[in-house]
Amino acid sequence: MNNWLKIFLLLGALLLGGMAWMWQQLYAKSPVSEVSLVVSSGASSHRIANSLQKQGVIDSAWLFRLAARLAGTATQIKAGEYVFSGEMSVVDVLDKLVAGDVVLHHVTVPEGLRTQEILQILANHTGDSLADWQSALKLILKNDEQEGRLLPETYTYSKPIRPKEILMSMVQAQKKILKEMKPESVQRLRIIASIIEKETSLDKERPLVSAAIHNRLRLGMRLQMDPTVIYGIWKRDGVFSGNIQRKDLKTDTPWNTYTRKGLPPTPICNPGAASLRAAANPADVSYVYFVADGSGGHAFASTLAEHQANVKKWVKLERKMNRKQSVEQKINERL
Repeated sequence: MNNWLKIFLLLGALLLGGMAWMWQQLYAKSPVSEVSLVVSSGASSHRIANSLQKQGVIDSAWLFRLAARLAGTATQIKAGEYVFSGEMSVVDVLDKLVAGDVVLHHVTVPEGLRTQEILQILANHTGDSLADWQSALKLILKNDEQEGRLLPETYTYSKPIRPKEILMSMVQAQKKILKEMKPESVQRLRIIASIIEKETSLDKERPLVSAAIHNRLRLGMRLQMDPTVIYGIWKRDGVFSGNIQRKDLKTDTPWNTYTRKGLPPTPICNPGAASLRAAANPADVSYVYFVADGSGGHAFASTLAEHQANVKKWVKLERKMNRKQSVEQKINERL
C-alpha cells in the first residue's frame, strides 16, 4: 500500500470519525434548567446562538450555527419568547425556534372601560410604557375618534410586544362584529352601545335599555342618563369623584344628556359584543324609563306614572339598605 493511499484512508477515517462525533453532539441531550429567552425580530443566528450558550441552553454556539447552516434554517428562526427546559439537544433547540413554539400571553380587557383605561391595562400587563400604546393607537386611527373603537375581549400575544399589532386586532375584532350588523351609522351604533354598556351588566337587559334609548330618541325626549354626565365630567376635569350630584346633572357639557337632546358626540366607553348587538337590535317594547330595582337589575316602564311608582319602590328599598348598613357599621365599630 503506497503512502498516498494510506494518507487517503487516514483522512477518510478522520472525516468519518469527525462526522460521527458531530452527529453525536448535535443529538446528545443535556439537562436544561427552565430558561426564558426572547428572540428579537431580525436577530442573526450568530446572535441567537451566543445568547443560547450564555443562558446555558446549549454548550456550543458554534455547533448550533453549524446545525442551522446544514439544515438550511438559519433564516427561518421565528421571533418571540421561548422557554427551554428538560432534556434537550442542539437539534431540539433549533427545531423549537424554527417551529415558532413561543410562549403565549393572555390579557383580558373588561367591557365598559374608557380607551385610556384599556391602554393603561395593556401597558401594565406588558411592561411597555403608556406612551407607546397611545402612540400606536394614534398610528392606527390617525385623526379618528379613539373612544369606543376597541372590542373588550381576551387577547393572546407573544413577545416581543408589538402594541400596534395588538391594538389593530382589537379594532378589527370590533369591525368584524359591526360588519355583521350593517348599520346605517357605525358611530351612532357605537355611541348607543357604549351607553347600554354603562347602564347594565345583564345580558337580558341590554335589548331593553337599547329600546328605551331608541324610543326616547324617536320621541324627541332627552336621554337623561347618568353615565353620559359622568363621562363629560371626566373629559372636562380628567377625574370623577365617584358620586354624581344634582348640580352635575345641571352643568352642561357636550356629553350631558340632561342638558342636551340627542346622543352625545362620542361613545362614552368601549362596549362589548353583547351591547353592540343590543344597540342594533332593540327589544320590541315601548319602554322609555328604567330605574334600579335593588336586585342588580332595573325596573322598566312605558309611562311616567309607572316609572314614578318604580322610583318610589327603589327609594324605599335604598333607605332600608342604608339603615341596615348603618346598623352593621355600628356593630362592627363596637367589635
